[in-house]
Amino acid sequence: MLIIFGLGNPGPEYEGTRHNAGVETLEKLAASYRAKLVRRCFSSYRTCIITSECGNKARLVFPLTYMNGSGKTVPRVVKENDEVIVICDQMDLPPGRVRLRASGSSAGHNGLKSMMAYLPGNFKRLYIGVGRPVEGTSVVDHVLSIYSDDDRKLVDAAQMEAVKCLRRYIDGEDFSRCAQDLNSFRGDLQ
Repeated sequence: MLIIFGLGNPGPEYEGTRHNAGVETLEKLAASYRAKLVRRCFSSYRTCIITSECGNKARLVFPLTYMNGSGKTVPRVVKENDEVIVICDQMDLPPGRVRLRASGSSAGHNGLKSMMAYLPGNFKRLYIGVGRPVEGTSVVDHVLSIYSDDDRKLVDAAQMEAVKCLRRYIDGEDFSRCAQDLNSFRGDLQ
């Protein structure tokens, strides 16, 4: 089965922060299928299973273990032959940009480091650009801050483009075609 993780931090104090770009995208993907991520009794994640128009299924997962412990959920939801996509924020991309990669490193992202510690093989990555901190702002303060109004619009557009791409991929479209289209999206020029 295809398992799609959206990384972020749980709780109202983190809603709308840059670090939650992954889970926001996941929630938008679920909503596009008229589904909602729910938490089962005492589980450490919220999840739902969606079915595409052509009958393909995917499981969407939001770990509730906070960003740095995201991988702790992997043993509970990922089976040996499952395909995994992880959606997360990326400071090296400006707001309004997205990247879909077949593999890669953690690039210093603690959520990805945690996922890599628990996943036996490689996994695909969908990055949502959140931009770099301004001079004098720490990385932690930056990723835990709320977007400016302009950046929020750019990120929303990028997330919706990511949702369209993921829906096509779930329907069976070739990964490289989806990646090519998504990687050429420039929300800041729309």
